[in-house]
Amino acid sequence: MRYAVVTDTNSGFTSEEAKKHGIELIPMPVIIDDQTRYEGVDIDEATFYDWLASGQKATTSQPAPGDVLRQWDALLEKGYDAIIHIPMTSGLSNSCQTATMLAQDYDGKVVVVDDHRISIPLQESVLKARRLADEGMDPQEIKKILESDGLRSSIYLAVNTLEYLKKGGRITPAAALLGSVLGIKPILTIQGEKLDTFSKARSMRRCKTKMIEALKKDYEERFSMFDWSELCVGAAGTRLSQAEIDEWTAMLQEAFPKTVVRYAPLSLSIGTHTGPGVVGCAICLK
Repeated sequence: MRYAVVTDTNSGFTSEEAKKHGIELIPMPVIIDDQTRYEGVDIDEATFYDWLASGQKATTSQPAPGDVLRQWDALLEKGYDAIIHIPMTSGLSNSCQTATMLAQDYDGKVVVVDDHRISIPLQESVLKARRLADEGMDPQEIKKILESDGLRSSIYLAVNTLEYLKKGGRITPAAALLGSVLGIKPILTIQGEKLDTFSKARSMRRCKTKMIEALKKDYEERFSMFDWSELCVGAAGTRLSQAEIDEWTAMLQEAFPKTVVRYAPLSLSIGTHTGPGVVGCAICLK
């Protein structure tokens, strides 16, 4: 049996990386001043943040049902026996619910997985699905495994500017003004479902220290029963320079020397709400 594995760009995969791993990628739409662009297709990270900086309004959307159906149909026409579709967590988007509804018309040939992940943890789920599919495991069994392990994941994001949280209505204008005056940087967390406030600090350096401390605590309390070969620690960010990427990755690598820390950019869907200069980290079960 031949199975396709599909995810979206909220995984952080580029088209080149997805192709390398045998993954089919759905580009997430971003609406900029009422014009729809597709991540990695007709808009890249640099252009997106240039537009944000110029004051253009950006909003996010789930993939159009027609686009999803066309991709599924094309894969089945290529001879795949079934499709394992792994979108971003249902806690942050309706993409998963929409895909689940659409899959009802495919007589079991499309299996939608909600493993409550995004960014690097979602990448790890997708790569695991690809490995298991290549080994011949049934898609429904893959779904059970991924959904069972999905919540073994923890993400932290330090936001450099409050401007975009204010625009998105996540904080009040008064709170944004006060935070900017005091130099406060919020730390957000994703623990499987919603994006929540975790902590705050007066500098990005202190944010990084707090996030590393949080990851270490998560490891001790939730992941220490696993061998390091079963775990992933990742670094992430929005429009960071290579020097910033290298510095942040090195900090995490020093804190977690028993694994290899890798970096992935946060998707434009996340960047719409957080703006540039975000640094993030994650730990998850592979």
